[in-house]
Formats: sequence, structure tokens, C-alpha cells
Amino acid sequence: MPTIAIVGRPNVGKSALFNRLAGRKIAIVHDQPGVTRDRITATSKGLAVACQLIDTGGIGSHIDDGFDEQVGIEADIAMETADLILFVVDAHDGLTTTDQAIAQKLRKATAPILMVINKVDDAKHEGAHSDFAKLGFESSIQVSAEHGRNFRQLCDHINEVVSPLAQQEEEVIEEAEQVGIKLAIVGKPNAGKSSLVNAILRDERTIVSDIAGTTRDAVDLPYRYKGENFTLIDTAGLRPRAKRDNSVEVFSAMRTEKAIRRADLCVLVVDLAAGISAMDRKIAQVILREKKPCLIALNKFDLFHPEADRKTRLEEAGDQVRRELFFLAYAPFVACSAKTGGAVQHVLKETLKIRDDARKIPGTGSLNRILQQAISENPPPIDNRAKRRLKLFYATTATNEKYSVVPAPTIVLFVNDKSLMTSSYESYLSNRYRTAHPAPGIPVILSVRSRARREWRPSKKPQGH
Repeated sequence: MPTIAIVGRPNVGKSALFNRLAGRKIAIVHDQPGVTRDRITATSKGLAVACQLIDTGGIGSHIDDGFDEQVGIEADIAMETADLILFVVDAHDGLTTTDQAIAQKLRKATAPILMVINKVDDAKHEGAHSDFAKLGFESSIQVSAEHGRNFRQLCDHINEVVSPLAQQEEEVIEEAEQVGIKLAIVGKPNAGKSSLVNAILRDERTIVSDIAGTTRDAVDLPYRYKGENFTLIDTAGLRPRAKRDNSVEVFSAMRTEKAIRRADLCVLVVDLAAGISAMDRKIAQVILREKKPCLIALNKFDLFHPEADRKTRLEEAGDQVRRELFFLAYAPFVACSAKTGGAVQHVLKETLKIRDDARKIPGTGSLNRILQQAISENPPPIDNRAKRRLKLFYATTATNEKYSVVPAPTIVLFVNDKSLMTSSYESYLSNRYRTAHPAPGIPVILSVRSRARREWRPSKKPQGH
């Protein structure tokens, strides 16, 4: 999905523009500068091609304290991740020194830049264009994010830039067979990710060091195993946001999260000897949020209670995983040692098993029987306010198999009123489906949609047939 970054100094209307492009109010809009502190993302609604919008915090919120550093970090993040940068300025205030500083940074970007002169609410404000022409950007447009003035022209310009990116989709799909299964090797710093990759490849392809954070970029490494193509994505270790002390770490974290999104399957590497930490759980939550197939690699198994027998150690390791990562219960685990090479090939063996099981998707008839039996044995509760009960009319599956070689099907439930579906009952249906159709490593994704009963009522057959 193409990415559009919205950057600019505080209070120029970035969040108002973000909300209008997103088609709904997400970012807080306020006259006070610096309201947006963190980057906010959403999918666009008003464009011909679905895009990811990024509303950045105001650059230059503290001009007297670290201004140059803040300008650098925010502008660099936009240049690093965006396919198109919307540089927003304020027609009322005119050109400021902060605008000039941001423009100087953005000139180094490889992505195209569109200067959006905001707050041009009527014709009397159009003269501000000449003031901003000094910045030297080829493309600019005058709009009013608050009132929607020239918004259609803005969308047309954005569509011209991002539409060719969408047309590359078929080429990407054709390359998928050569790339094979994309495995994102993720985990906290010093968990042994690069060591695991090297052990699998049987080669010193990535830098291994005791210093946490050695790997900065997501590195794609091709590998062939048992006639199957793999691409191992060795990523930087994710650290808590508060401990990301420079822009390089911010970029590394963003690349890691991007690697998770583009991977077919995530291998969560855990330092078993040190125990499962809060950071391990946070990374697992990212995988869960992205609805990704997952395999847990319990690394440094050779250092985990070495005095006990293997069976006892495996049972204890399994108990620890299920206790600490209970919300990722669908993910199987492999106990291995990157240092000794013990069981590292089981990571790829288990990946192929997950891939093969994921392709055994039950048919529509079987799916509906599973769910109807679950509902019959444990009916949904009656909603006290609506005085109604959830009713399932029909269920079907939709897969992302076109884009991923390890499909994670979405189970689409057509019901009388989706607001009657409680989270606990949704979990119950997910568990019943998994019991009837085990697919280790694959998340159960439910999509509940409201439909009228008449849409699923079968037509009456003529008499005599």
C-alpha cells in the first residue's frame, strides 16, 4: 500500500488535512500548536488507490530547545518511508523560518513532494502562493482542509503519483514464486536473530555481536531448502519506544514493523535462557495486530536448565510460552540453539508444515456446519438493551492467497446485527473453529457483517420438483 506522509510545522492544519483524506475524524484538530505528538496512521477513503496516511507531529514545536534535531528526525522519517510527501504550509502566516528549514531537509527526499498551501479559504488568500514559490518546489496546490476547497484537485494530483505504484501489483505477484516464503526473523535485541539466520544458512552472512542493536536494517537473504525457496528477513531488534534514543533506532524499528507486514510468516526469536520479557510480549502483539502467521523460536535452549532431561526441559519451555504469550496461542514453537546449530533446521521444517496446513481451508458447507453446531450447543446471549440474540445466517471464507504463500483466511460471518457479537462469544466461535480445523501457526480472523434475513432465505422451488 503506497504511503503518504503529511509534514509541516505546528498548527498549519496537517491533522485537518489528514482527517479529510482519511474520510473520518481520527487526528485531534486544535488551534494549540503541537497537539499531535505521535505519528498517526490511517487508510485513505477519498483516493482512487488505497493509501496509508501518516500524520506526523508538528516539526519545530520547541524552536528554542532541540529544534534542529526535531526537524531532522521528523523530516527523515517522512523521506525514509513515504511514496509521496505532502508539505503543508499556512497561507495566513506566510513563509516562516521553520518552513524554510523543513524545506531544506525535504529537498533531499527521493519521494515526490507536493507543497500544500493550506487555509486558502477564499480568493483573498490566494496571493500567498508567490511567497512560498521561493522554496522552489515544482508542485504546489492551494486548499482549505477545513472547508474542502480544491480538495478534489488535491486528490487528483495524489492519484497521479500513487496509481502507477498500484499498477506494479501484478509484477510483485509474479516475483513471489522466486522469492518463496518470506520469513521475518523478529525479536528483541540480542535474542540471537542474526545467529539463527547464520546457523540456518550455515554461513556468516549477517553481523553477530554481543552488543544489542548491531543489525540496523532489515536484510533479505535468499535460501533454498528441500526444493523450496525462502527469503529470510533479518531485522533489527525492537526496543521500547522510550529507549529508542536516536533517529537510526526509530528507522530500524519502522523497518522491522514493515518487515512484519510484508512477511508471509513471522519467526519470533526468544532468548529462552533469559526468559520471556515484556518486550517479547510487545513484539508478539505487533504480530497479532498484523494478523500474521507465526512460529516461535525458543533460542539458547542449550542454556535452559541443562541439568534436566530434554523432555522435562521441553515441557517447562512450553509451559512458559503458553503462560507468557497466551494471546499468541495459535503459534507453535521450536526449541533450538543458534550457537550449537541444534534443531535450527526445524524452523524451516515447521514453516513448511504451517504453509501446507494453511492451504487446507474447509469448504463453505463444512464451515457452516462447524459454526452452526457451536451455536446450537452454546447459543449467544440475549442483549439486554436490544432484547435480541445474535443469529448467524451464513459463513464463508476469504483468503489472501493471491498475496501470501502462507494464507491466513478470513472467516466472514453474515449475521442479523453485528453489534450483538460480543468479544467473548467471538473468541468462543474462534476456538470451536480451531478445534474442528487445527492449523497451527495460522490466526483465526473473523469478520462480522450485518445482513437482513431475506438476503439468505432460499428461494422456493416449484411444486413437483
